[in-house]
Amino acid sequence: MAKSSADDEELRRACEAAIEGTKQKIVLSIRVAKSQGIWGKSGKLGRHMAKPRVLALSTKSKGQRTKAFLRVLKYSNGGVLEPAKLYKLKHLSKVEVIANDPSGCTFTLGFDNLRSQSVAPPQWTMRNVDDRNRLLFCILNICKDVLGRLPKVVGIDVVEMALWAKENTPTVPKQTNQQDGGGPVEATVTESDLKVSVERELVSQAEEEDMEALLGTYVMGIGEAEAFSERLKRELLALEAANVHAILESEPLVEEVLQGLEAATNCVDDMDEWLGIFNVKLRHMREDIESIETRNNKLEMQSVNNVSLIEELDKLLERLRVPSEYAACLTGGSFDEERMLQNIEACEWLTGALRGLQVPNLDPIYANMCAVKEKRTELEKLKTTFVRRASEFLRNYFASLVDFMISDKSYFSQRGQLKRPDHADLRYKCRTYARLLQHLKSLDKNCLGPLRKAYCSSLNLLLRREAREFANELRASTKASRNPTVWLEASTGSSQSAHNADTSSVSEAYAKMLTIFIPLLVDESSFFAHFMCFEVPALVPPGGVVNGNKGGNYNDDDDDDDDLGIMDIDENDGKAGKNSADLAALNESLQDLLNGIQDDFYAVVDWAYKIDPLRCISMHGITERYLSGQKADAAGFVRLLLGDLESRISMQFSRFVDEACHQIERNERNVRQTGVLSYIPRFATLATRMEQYIQGQSRDLVDQAYTKFVSIMFVTLEKIAQTDPKYADVFLLENYAAFQNSLYDLANVVPTLAKFYHQASEAYEQACTRHISMIIFYQFEKLFQFARKIEDLMYTITPEEIPFQLGLSKMDLRKMLKSSFSGVDKSISAMYKRLQKNLTSEELLPSLWDKCKKEFLDKYESFAQLVAKIYPNESIPSVSEMRELLASM
Repeated sequence: MAKSSADDEELRRACEAAIEGTKQKIVLSIRVAKSQGIWGKSGKLGRHMAKPRVLALSTKSKGQRTKAFLRVLKYSNGGVLEPAKLYKLKHLSKVEVIANDPSGCTFTLGFDNLRSQSVAPPQWTMRNVDDRNRLLFCILNICKDVLGRLPKVVGIDVVEMALWAKENTPTVPKQTNQQDGGGPVEATVTESDLKVSVERELVSQAEEEDMEALLGTYVMGIGEAEAFSERLKRELLALEAANVHAILESEPLVEEVLQGLEAATNCVDDMDEWLGIFNVKLRHMREDIESIETRNNKLEMQSVNNVSLIEELDKLLERLRVPSEYAACLTGGSFDEERMLQNIEACEWLTGALRGLQVPNLDPIYANMCAVKEKRTELEKLKTTFVRRASEFLRNYFASLVDFMISDKSYFSQRGQLKRPDHADLRYKCRTYARLLQHLKSLDKNCLGPLRKAYCSSLNLLLRREAREFANELRASTKASRNPTVWLEASTGSSQSAHNADTSSVSEAYAKMLTIFIPLLVDESSFFAHFMCFEVPALVPPGGVVNGNKGGNYNDDDDDDDDLGIMDIDENDGKAGKNSADLAALNESLQDLLNGIQDDFYAVVDWAYKIDPLRCISMHGITERYLSGQKADAAGFVRLLLGDLESRISMQFSRFVDEACHQIERNERNVRQTGVLSYIPRFATLATRMEQYIQGQSRDLVDQAYTKFVSIMFVTLEKIAQTDPKYADVFLLENYAAFQNSLYDLANVVPTLAKFYHQASEAYEQACTRHISMIIFYQFEKLFQFARKIEDLMYTITPEEIPFQLGLSKMDLRKMLKSSFSGVDKSISAMYKRLQKNLTSEELLPSLWDKCKKEFLDKYESFAQLVAKIYPNESIPSVSEMRELLASM
């Protein structure tokens, strides 16, 4: 017989590993086959769906209490046991062996705590009856010992179970040890301890004694089979007769019982009929109640819908209602300052009403209603009427404000008094209607175009009048002597004192013009941009300085401009600077607003140029400083104005530079000139004055003028020198030396002039070298021609062959030396006199004579080396002797 899986230690260890961590101890583990039965058809379907499982009985001790569990374990994909289900044995109510299984190895376990009793419990099939009995006995023993009760057992022969238990299960008493301390110790329950005798559970001791006594009465006659059989027959007949008599005796009782049952049956039938009637009535009543409830629900829903409809209609009517005070204000109200609050409120209501009738804010269902369409048409008419009236009023209002200011001469500069333009009162009055303009924009954007043109046209007249009067009085009040524009003319005989007149008041007048009007134009541009609802950022932050010049207040009667409050016009404007189309429209409007004012600025520039052309330098720097302080957004026209001013100043200065260049070029047409040209020192004076006028970014302008001046000067100098080649080098070196001497200080601080200084220095050195070489060669022509012949022949023949050439023999050398060095001191003195003769600048003679001596010694040293190499036995005066001779001269 194969070994039972209940004795498999490997299986027990696998089960213990599967429930590790639960503090439970395995009592019995055995392999089974699980199948699912169906109520009334148990055992038929499950045979085809058997799954291998392992049933494990486990216990868990908690104090003096012990809990018992039945665990179902299944095999995973890797063949490892893992917990599937857990049953508590305290809920086990029935153990039933399936009668349809002939082997008797299939049974079910019924638990009273299962959620769904409509599902048939699983069926467990063992390998043999011994495994089945072993598992069931273990379950029964645990239930009795641990739980103190037994489940119901169905389908098992009790006697057969008792005999199997007696044969296969020895009775082992359960022992519990106690420690010396006398305290209770947790008892360890094992399978062998639970295998007690089943006889004690199935037949009690008293029943067993009665059975033995009964059997003992038949012991004596058990051997006489026939007598024993007859005795049993007689006793059986006696028992049957007694039973028949008892039945006959109880017939009246039976009839009485039957009669009672008949009466009860009749009552039950009557009650069943009554209940049927009541059921029909209740069903009809239930249908009536449902119908009533349905009608009530519909009525309640209709009532709620009616209330909601009335509320919606009230809201819609409230939207469609036009308040009489607003209608009167929009169609015929006054636009006086004291009435502006009512006009603003009416505009806000009209804007909100129009927005409220648009589809995003109004339910699309209402949008096509006739009443809504009619009311929208009415509101559009109100809007058109109000916009037309407001636009006409504002156009007339702007024109009247400007006409009033123009008619009052006290607003403008007058003879003997420069008046700084003050538009604070104008802006204050305009700001009264700023909110109105914003509402006009929200109602009809197209209406702002004519309003902007009207405002620009009116204010342009005022600004041009103010600029013209201010510029005229500025020129009239500025006293400055006029400097001549002829600086570099050769024929001029005027003294340089005329060029030294102070003309700083001219540039100060120009700066005053910019200081007064550029901030004014920027403020007007900024005020116009926000007053006329352009979506652009503010030009000047609150408290900022427009041009970086905090001074410039030339009217002591005027304090700082009051806060324009431009940003207060609409504090909720969050779209500034996002609309490029608005920026383009703004620049176009600013052109209309400020156009024509540039003529007065040009007049000041031209006036300053006529007084002192060099003041263009300082005016250029002033303009550049203002230009760099402007932003490129809404101040576009101001930037254009400053740019045009800068271009006009540059053009006037270029005109002056071109005229001066023509003055330089006219020197070329004169008769032969000697000495230093007149424009050399005059240019130094001009450059010194130009450096004094440089401000800010005008450095480039001056450097460009320097470049043009000096280029023309050098070109003209070279052309004049070519007219007399004999004295060209003397002429050049004197003029280049004069250029360096006159510009030495400026060249140290002006990089552009330093570049031309070095260029003149190089040209001076070259002219000196050519002139000195010419003088030396003139006095010692034979000596250096002999040396040049030797140098030329050394390229073609060896040095040893040169003394045998024609004209280069030793005799020729001695003749040449005798003729050259006889009276050498006189030759050197003649060389000095010749150098002195052609110079007009005596201060150059010492340096030129030193250069001449050095050049002569260098040439003579080269000649001495050639002689020592070609004519080694010939003696000539040494270099040191010649140096001493020159030093003594």
